[in-house]
Amino acid sequence: MEFAASIPLLVLTLPAGALVDRWDRKRLMVVCDAIRALAYGSLAAALALGQVWFGQVLAVALVDGCGYVFFSVAERSALRHVVADEQLPSALARNQARSFGALLAGQPLGGILFALGRVVPFLFDAVSYLLSVGSLLLLRTRLQGERIVERRRLVHEVREGLVWFWRQPFLRTTSLLLTGSDLVANALFLVVIVLARERGASPALIGAMFAFLGVGGLLGSVLAPRLSRRLSTRVVVVATMWVVTGLVPLLFLPGTITPGIVYGAMFVLHPTWNAVVAAQRLRLTPDELLGRVQSVATLLSLGSVPFAFLLVGFLLQAFGTTPSVLALLGVMAVVAVAAFVSPAIRSAPD
Repeated sequence: MEFAASIPLLVLTLPAGALVDRWDRKRLMVVCDAIRALAYGSLAAALALGQVWFGQVLAVALVDGCGYVFFSVAERSALRHVVADEQLPSALARNQARSFGALLAGQPLGGILFALGRVVPFLFDAVSYLLSVGSLLLLRTRLQGERIVERRRLVHEVREGLVWFWRQPFLRTTSLLLTGSDLVANALFLVVIVLARERGASPALIGAMFAFLGVGGLLGSVLAPRLSRRLSTRVVVVATMWVVTGLVPLLFLPGTITPGIVYGAMFVLHPTWNAVVAAQRLRLTPDELLGRVQSVATLLSLGSVPFAFLLVGFLLQAFGTTPSVLALLGVMAVVAVAAFVSPAIRSAPD
């Protein structure tokens, strides 16, 4: 099911960016969440009737993944039309707080809902998407500038966005840095699980450990507006990379839940990074290219996740935890040094 949900991210992200730049962003987000509500509603109905089959579950996961790709690219592209320029870092930090808050509360809430009935979690998802549709319909602000309709081949529009993105040194460099750091961060997710099991942690304790990830992200979201105002762009970029690098060796500290605490601490500066770097991306990009630029940045960030799991799975099986952590530390050190010496980061706008 997770694989079915991840396929759209790898396949659809770049075309989605071009289509977001063609279509009405608000209407697209409404349609995406309405379809996702219907998908989860159909699954809840099938469960209630005892007629659910595995193919339907995969189809719902695929629909949800497609909806996520289009909705997230459109949402990020529309933010500049919802808040004033000086409020962009704070708005981005609040969006991060929403994500980390959902991460922190998601598993306990899912358990509670499932305890009420196996239909309830899916019905809850359907209702949540309907609430999203309702809130979007209440928006009166246009979520895009005026468009000049010029029908071209989709491939040409995708290429245009890629070329523009690659010619922006700051956007290109920060996205490549994030590709490397996200590869390490997602690979460490599995490493933390293996370390905790080696130290005798129960499955329940391992699940609870990842609450520290949500706590670290929420703390970072609270600090992000203040840090983004007081620190230069270069300091934020370099510090985020070096903090993660410095924390990786601390995974070897003794203690059953220590890996979870250290892993959560790695995400404290991520909301500040997002508040600064994503705000600069929104400011630098022309509105008619925002969807394509956001899609490239999204693909470079999240597209590494499947490869991270594949890489660390091979390392753990072939060499064990200590060599795997040291290999990931080496990758992260290269990323951190690249951030420090990069001319694009050194001359980054504030």
